[in-house]
Amino acid sequence: MEAHTGHPRRWQVLGVMVFSLLAVVLDNTILNVAIKTIADPVHGLGATQSELEWAMNSYTLVFAGLLFTFGVLGDRFGRKRMLLAGMVLFGVASLASAYSQDPMQLIAARALMGFGGAAIMPATLAIISNVFPVHERGKAIGIWAGGVGIAVAIGPITGGVLLEHFWWGSVFLVNVPIVLISLVLIGTLVPDSKDPNKTKLDPVGVLLSIAGLISLVYGIVKISDLGTVADASVIVPSLVGVAVLAAFIWYERRVEHPAFDVRNFRNAAFSTAIASVGLVFFSAMGVMFFLAFYWQIVRGYSPLQSGALVLPFAAAQLIFAPQSARMVQKYGAKAVGTVAMLVITAALASYALIGVDTPIWILLVLTFVQGVAMANIMPPATTAIMNALPREKAGVGSSMSNVVRQVGGTLGIAILGAVLSASYRNGMEGKVSGVPEQVRHVVTESISGAAGVAANLGPRGDGLMRVAGEAFVGGIRWAALGSALVALAGAAVVARWMPGRAVAQTPGGAPAPKIEQEKETAVV
Repeated sequence: MEAHTGHPRRWQVLGVMVFSLLAVVLDNTILNVAIKTIADPVHGLGATQSELEWAMNSYTLVFAGLLFTFGVLGDRFGRKRMLLAGMVLFGVASLASAYSQDPMQLIAARALMGFGGAAIMPATLAIISNVFPVHERGKAIGIWAGGVGIAVAIGPITGGVLLEHFWWGSVFLVNVPIVLISLVLIGTLVPDSKDPNKTKLDPVGVLLSIAGLISLVYGIVKISDLGTVADASVIVPSLVGVAVLAAFIWYERRVEHPAFDVRNFRNAAFSTAIASVGLVFFSAMGVMFFLAFYWQIVRGYSPLQSGALVLPFAAAQLIFAPQSARMVQKYGAKAVGTVAMLVITAALASYALIGVDTPIWILLVLTFVQGVAMANIMPPATTAIMNALPREKAGVGSSMSNVVRQVGGTLGIAILGAVLSASYRNGMEGKVSGVPEQVRHVVTESISGAAGVAANLGPRGDGLMRVAGEAFVGGIRWAALGSALVALAGAAVVARWMPGRAVAQTPGGAPAPKIEQEKETAVV
């Protein structure tokens, strides 16, 4: 196939990739809505807080730990093959999750879902990069990102509708028809592609990446569990993870056929894009996660209503992400990325001004503005990552993007969550004198605990929730300011190192007159 033409069915393939990713993205957002129901001993599994956390963390650990590995395997053995295998595994694991009989079964099934999701996510982006020529790739990735934004929004809404009419397992069972349809579409429309160079596998590098990522992410999620970073169960695995990843980089620089050529970090566009993806997800995901608690507990909205409040963010993604490539072509990646990061900074800082009774329209405007800005940084950054590597290494590029996205988002939720929790506990000090002694620690530990206790206190519960709401909002303000500082650092990184409009990078990092000159050698 000629480099400038692309695959004849590339736009249909793009639609299949967006649809296939729907199950994975839906699952990540829909579970938050079902947490309370799963914890219910009558209508759910009676899961404890720790079991609920591991139902989420088991997925995160496996997913983050195996993303890079499946990207490498897809390049070696075929991306379509990896995608099909991941879809089958994800569908089977969703079925197992839906019919889990106890929390431990759910935790195991969720880990299996993470295994399947890790095979799906990098394959979709790698296939898109292989079927589209370079000059259309930015637009295609923008549409892909817009589809992800829509899935993020409809997840909570879908979860709310399902829980109002069916049992808790329906939030997992909804994945099965998506998987079945995707398997048919992938099998009939999607071409296979892989690295035509039969290079040796790098088992040592792959194993180091798995061990390092799982250890690092485990340490990060323990921050969320404990609400502090000053604990051995946080520090030790985190340091071990960093050390193993450092060993991975050292080894990859010396091996003849590395799983990932670390010399790619010399490419300014690649390195800056990787950094911006991580910083955006660190800063934005934490605040967006806590807003879900704000909507439901502080403002009293139902899960369905809370899901609907995410629609402005999703609409911004859907409208502006597909246009981001045109913006980059007109103004350059540096200008567009810097402005987008500054707008994200301003939007996140604005959350520090919210209160327990802030008019909803103000918050909806903020989420829309944040969505517009993220739509103009994430697709161009992802495109820069994919364009920096040759097409035969598209799986590695895709997995790197997704690993940084996952680790950044998880770290943001953990670190900002620790800040919020500390602020909440300080805000509740000396304000629970009317609460029975045996449940005071529950009230001061989290706003979810306060809501549970308040429901059994009768009229006194309203006063407790007013105090808890103020303390929680105070924590959101500190978390918002922290996230804004991180986003500001991202703006500085993009402004300093992201190449401007006049510079196009070849896979080796050298300037090229036109980006369309990229050598495309993968078999499609």
